[in-house]
Amino acid sequence: MNAQPFAALAVVHVAIVLAMPVLMIGLVNRTKSWWGGRRGPGLLQSGWDLLRLLRKRSVVSTVTTPLFRAGAWVVLAASVLAAQVAPVLGPFAPIAFAHDFIVLAYTLGLARLFLMLSALDVGSAFEGMGGAREASFTTFIEPALFLLIGTALVGTGETSFAGLVGHWHASPAFAWLAPPAVLVLFVLLQAEAARVPVDDPATHLELTMIHEVMVLDHSGPELAAMQYAAAIKMTMYAGLIAALLNPFDVFAAPLPAIAATLAIMAAVAVAVGCVESLTARLRMRLVPGYLALATALAALGLLAAASLA
Repeated sequence: MNAQPFAALAVVHVAIVLAMPVLMIGLVNRTKSWWGGRRGPGLLQSGWDLLRLLRKRSVVSTVTTPLFRAGAWVVLAASVLAAQVAPVLGPFAPIAFAHDFIVLAYTLGLARLFLMLSALDVGSAFEGMGGAREASFTTFIEPALFLLIGTALVGTGETSFAGLVGHWHASPAFAWLAPPAVLVLFVLLQAEAARVPVDDPATHLELTMIHEVMVLDHSGPELAAMQYAAAIKMTMYAGLIAALLNPFDVFAAPLPAIAATLAIMAAVAVAVGCVESLTARLRMRLVPGYLALATALAALGLLAAASLA
């Protein structure tokens, strides 16, 4: 591939990853407001909220170590790095090499680790409870992701994430396997981005808090980093869904492919808002079963792909 088209697509990819989180959150909030019969905040309100937090001074507990403040920036950096591996434009990603999906999975795992360490560094049993819940529930996320990647690998024989997603459309079984793959990615989005029904970003009840309780002591720029990182992860999974459903090849028809990607990602944000408006957060004891259902669906997809190969 020529360097110039590669550089142009890399710029577009980075722009989508960095700009779409604000719009995604805005679409989710506007959809929820529409269902509630309210006008709601502007589409870019979350961006202004992040700027407001960046201008504030952090208030840090005297019992914390430097790990507490550094953890927020590690979470943000790991989320941004993972998003550069995720092929939101289909057969292209700025960072692509053989078995790069392992880097993506464990970069996200690094972000979760520092999220939990930052919570534990406060020395609060309340935040420790949130960290324990995060550790327990996210054990169901990685198996589902790897099983889904295995399904695409069986259908394509590719070893890079971009190759898996970009060439999966040519697989004879793609029409059968794409719907369950989209459902699995949607559940992973809800878990990684702390959305309903796995978590509720608006709750402050002890019995239901997971992500919110872990960032309860963060403020100012560190809180902005945590919130932006969660939005980036939601954007990344929405981009993977768009890559699976996008009918255009970004190399053959770049403008239609990019436009379709943005439209599908916006539709995913609206779907997230509809789910959060029409359903309640699951009881804590039901969350593992909900995530395990995504793992089982991904496992069935892998078995179906292997049988049809």
